[in-house]
Amino acid sequence: MVLISKDLIFKDKTFNDREEALNFSAQKLLDNGLVKKTYAQAILEREKIFPTGLPTGNIKVAIPHADAEHVNESALAITTLKKPVGFQNMGDPDSTLDVSIIIMMAIAEPKKQVAMLQQLMKIVQDQDYLQKILDCQSTDELYDDLQKKFCEM
Repeated sequence: MVLISKDLIFKDKTFNDREEALNFSAQKLLDNGLVKKTYAQAILEREKIFPTGLPTGNIKVAIPHADAEHVNESALAITTLKKPVGFQNMGDPDSTLDVSIIIMMAIAEPKKQVAMLQQLMKIVQDQDYLQKILDCQSTDELYDDLQKKFCEM
């Protein structure tokens, strides 16, 4: 299940805060017709209750997502950040993590959400690979690399 599109890969973006970053990715998914208008609000509400920041080492990742009822078609929106943005830690919501990579999941079938999270966990636990993502020089290079990585899994 490879859900990556060049239209949904954003390199070296700058945001003032988590909410701005989440709204950006959610809007890109909406612009591509992949999610419903309710998706952005659902992401923000879910993030308050179930934070998605992961303490993955030096390079931290967030995997925000919303329920399938807000999704038209499955996809991933992947954004690398010039400056990290604070996300609450999934395992300790009282602590904040400086996230450098946001992988927003829009999964249309609830049963496939767990499988995608498992795939993504293999990626985000590999600090060398996360550094490679950040080091990519262009969106095309990042897209090609992510395609290869997902095909290996």
